[in-house]
Amino acid sequence: MSLQSYRTLGKSGLRVSPLSLGAMTFGEDWGWGASVEESTRIMNMYVEKGGNFIDTANIYTNNHSERIIGDVIGKNSSLRTQIVIATKFANNVFPGNPNTGGTGNKSLMTNLEHSLRRLQTDYIDLFWIHSWDFLTPMEETMRSLDNAVKSGKIRYIGISDAPAWKIAQAQTAAYFKDWTPFIGLQIEYSLLQRTVEDELIPMAQELGLGITLWSPLKGGLLSGKYNRENSGNVSGRLQTRNRDVTLTETQLTIIDELQRIAQSHNTTPAAVALSWVNNKPGVTSTIIGVRNVQQLEANIAATDVHLTHEEIASLDSLSTPPKTFWTEYKEPIKMMQHGGIEIDGLKPAPLPLLIHMQPGKY
Repeated sequence: MSLQSYRTLGKSGLRVSPLSLGAMTFGEDWGWGASVEESTRIMNMYVEKGGNFIDTANIYTNNHSERIIGDVIGKNSSLRTQIVIATKFANNVFPGNPNTGGTGNKSLMTNLEHSLRRLQTDYIDLFWIHSWDFLTPMEETMRSLDNAVKSGKIRYIGISDAPAWKIAQAQTAAYFKDWTPFIGLQIEYSLLQRTVEDELIPMAQELGLGITLWSPLKGGLLSGKYNRENSGNVSGRLQTRNRDVTLTETQLTIIDELQRIAQSHNTTPAAVALSWVNNKPGVTSTIIGVRNVQQLEANIAATDVHLTHEEIASLDSLSTPPKTFWTEYKEPIKMMQHGGIEIDGLKPAPLPLLIHMQPGKY
């Protein structure tokens, strides 16, 4: 696999690279990003290696991220048709103005126009709702997005960081009312964040949403920098953002296994962690955030890592999250419904309290 092993995103014909270049690190405005010059080098190298999917947002580095991407495009207009630009709205970048945050029509159109100007383009390939707005009627948001698509200013739409039930409601309404449906879901997913497997990932697969995931290395915890020897006592982005890095025994055990597998593949723990998550069911593209070209090259190496079934099973078992109500209850449901009969290759044992029931007797 390589950056040119393109995948279609969700129920659409949009072709994207398996690793998406995350531009939250473009600009030093938040204290831990890359300089304008280094961001430009990162973007150019990503495209030269065949990558075509760049992910940003109006709020990233106080909208400097969008402007850096726009300047690169402005100097090389041929790039515009080559790359897929994804940006987001909903978060407020105009302090004090109540109508420039959220997903209402006024906020949507205002933020769209500003993003278009900063990106130096007349259309956005993929426009994401950055987070769900519970104050705005769902119908207003979906109708407004549909109007923006029909106007030609947006090609496709997606949803990030929202409850599965709300996404399902919006997607169903879009199909019933002939509005533009979502083609993508953006969520956090990694060896250290697997709770999305309970509801969000099955929902995305059922409703035709391709998953692009963020924080596949959990803010750097799975990068190889943190390990049992240093106990997380190193400088990095998490410390810059004043976040505690106290590693739990579970996290350390996962990191130990990543190191072991990485050694057997002559690669890095980061590449193994990226390979594991990027090949999970429902995942279309994994967003990588880097601060220099060396990190970019190291992350791209994940496309050459092919984990064995045993290695995947080992990482799966070590990182299984605590069960929720549904993940715990669905197993006895299968036992009650199947009654020990094999259906579609699945044959759960009958529930003990039903084991003495006789066929045809009831």
